[in-house]
Amino acid sequence: MSGPLRFFVLIVLVWPTLCVAKANAESAEIDAQPVELVRTLQALQDQIAAGSTNAHVAQRVLLDHIDERLLAMEPAVWQAPKSIRAAIIYVLSGGKPGILKKILSLSDLPKSEGLLAQGALAYVEGREEDAQKILADVDVRTLPATLSGQIALVQAALTLRDGPEKSVSLLDFARLQLPGTLVEEAALRREIFVVAQLKDTEKFDALSRQYLRRFRYSVYSGNFRQRFASALTRLDVTKDPDYFKRLVATLNELEPAGRLELYLMVARAAINQGQTQAAVLATDKANELAMGDASSSARSKLYRAAAIIVTSEGFDEGATELKKLDRSLLPASDLELLDSALAMATYIRRVPEGGVPSLPRDQAQIRADNVVQKPTAIISRAQEVLGAIDQLVRKESR
Repeated sequence: MSGPLRFFVLIVLVWPTLCVAKANAESAEIDAQPVELVRTLQALQDQIAAGSTNAHVAQRVLLDHIDERLLAMEPAVWQAPKSIRAAIIYVLSGGKPGILKKILSLSDLPKSEGLLAQGALAYVEGREEDAQKILADVDVRTLPATLSGQIALVQAALTLRDGPEKSVSLLDFARLQLPGTLVEEAALRREIFVVAQLKDTEKFDALSRQYLRRFRYSVYSGNFRQRFASALTRLDVTKDPDYFKRLVATLNELEPAGRLELYLMVARAAINQGQTQAAVLATDKANELAMGDASSSARSKLYRAAAIIVTSEGFDEGATELKKLDRSLLPASDLELLDSALAMATYIRRVPEGGVPSLPRDQAQIRADNVVQKPTAIISRAQEVLGAIDQLVRKESR
């Protein structure tokens, strides 16, 4: 990070906090220092949720500064429950875990805060089983709001595998505790994908619309959009005739460029999962939005061709479109898809007119391996006959 930016961060964000801490250093409010430092961090992270890339860059500087300050504090500071709670929030917000180790090495800690510190430390160190044992019985409703949201996020992650419904409930709680913060953004982003796994399309729609309205500019929205597209195709948007209409209504919350990118993501994810109709619907919408954007238009045509090439009625159209595409307009990842789709077209053309008899999956794999030497990137299953291609796709996507 450049010197001027570091200076700006320390002056604008950290200096007021340092002044407050210094003024209170010899007073009875010494135990408020960790709280003030963490409040500064939370204010910065709220800017990240609102889309500030500068805040995202500055976060590392501030975290390092807070780490130094916390580790330098006297043991007496950590006898106050609110100081320990602040340290827990700091670590769960991306801070280094060393401060929790220091706190836990002290004697006569407040019991409940000591327990939470143990659980938080286990979680950030990847000891999920220990974290689950320690935090399982913690009632987040009894904690202060600033801490309860963070602990609820942790509990939601720990219960997701065995209790997704409970995870949803905890994420609901976390986002409602701290509206407008990075905690709410994270809880909402995670919950959307949990309800997608549960096939709760109504809640998926409602939460997705809320995220796109309120956190579309979040620094983490790019990750959200990729996972959102994948989740949509797992829900199979074509099974319910009205679902794609609801999707269009949801995406209309975005600016045209954002809608275009999401439709392209949905189309590509649909191809990967063998959802031909969903891919076609998404590419048609993308093509409408790609006016004047040669690269996006080429991507849209590629995805549509790759989707329909595995259908008997769409093979000729798809193969023709693939050959016409201008490779210079496609990014590297899409060039791999184009090459894979062309290889598939060659494979399909070798199929006798009567069709390929149904083969055991391992035999189909051998046949496909003889034609396509490397794993295909994103091509769909291509009906029952091309089930081997799906295996190749999954290998590369791992």
